[in-house]
Amino acid sequence: MFLIDCPYCKEARDQNEFSPAGEAFIARPKNPEQLSDDEWADYVFYRTNHKGDHWEQWVHTNGCRKYLLVKRSTISHEVIKVAAFGDVMSEDEL
Repeated sequence: MFLIDCPYCKEARDQNEFSPAGEAFIARPKNPEQLSDDEWADYVFYRTNHKGDHWEQWVHTNGCRKYLLVKRSTISHEVIKVAAFGDVMSEDEL
């Protein structure tokens, strides 16, 4: 169990109030109608399953219901950084 600082509610809340919404920063294909079925399946279903520090999308389901970005270690579950969608981040923060 860990705490997530909701950037909208301005409170640290238990992870049970949030729902994971998948890997962050997945770029949608520019021309999806030109993708083969295999390429489309790769975009929709397959993720990196990264070991270590990783950006994820979460939604505050039992709070403000807004989506947020969480950088978290998949090894220790330590929350490293939390950001609201639209926050400007430098390359070294990503």
